[in-house]
Amino acid sequence: MRHLFISGFITLFLALPSGANVVVVDGDTLILYGKSIRLEGIDAPEAGQSCLDKRGKKWACGTAASAALVKLLRGGKLRCKTLDIDRYGRSLARCHVGRNDINAEMVSMGMAWAFVRYSQEYVPQEQDAKRGKRGIWQGRATPAWEYRRQSWRNAEITEECPIKGNITESGKIYHMPWSKWYNRTRISPSKGERWFCSEAEARAAGWRAARNY
Repeated sequence: MRHLFISGFITLFLALPSGANVVVVDGDTLILYGKSIRLEGIDAPEAGQSCLDKRGKKWACGTAASAALVKLLRGGKLRCKTLDIDRYGRSLARCHVGRNDINAEMVSMGMAWAFVRYSQEYVPQEQDAKRGKRGIWQGRATPAWEYRRQSWRNAEITEECPIKGNITESGKIYHMPWSKWYNRTRISPSKGERWFCSEAEARAAGWRAARNY
């Protein structure tokens, strides 16, 4: 691994055999050697999210997106270039397996939206996936950012600080309102579990995001 500091940005290069020290959190987030990586320019369905197919039937698009990312990572050596750091301390990165741009592949397969609020990079791939009615484009699907906004709004109705800090055999884990396991998780303050108001607060206290796949 090597780090370069260019024009105020952190450029991080990682090259490793497929699957080695890589954890897929969801369709657009990885953990590499303990470092959280958010695939820049794309937004995949959340782990607990469902979409509709052309017949109007629900399918688990969030789970499918995670599975698609796992499959892509098995294709060869993984390299990630960090372009920036987000407010949660995650690296915003463009990742490749061999010559394939993983970010682009996820959008092209219809397993993620182009995150146009932050980047126009993958709009052509999104247009192609939409024309081909692949993945999320085969029927109706709520964009991930809208799904998160609604989930957050609903959670705030019942809890002032809705992020669940759970303690398991795997350590201290926090669940966002759109997490696959959110509704199944019960918080026991007597065991040291707690609620958080923001991801930054949870991370600062030593909790990590739940792995949804």
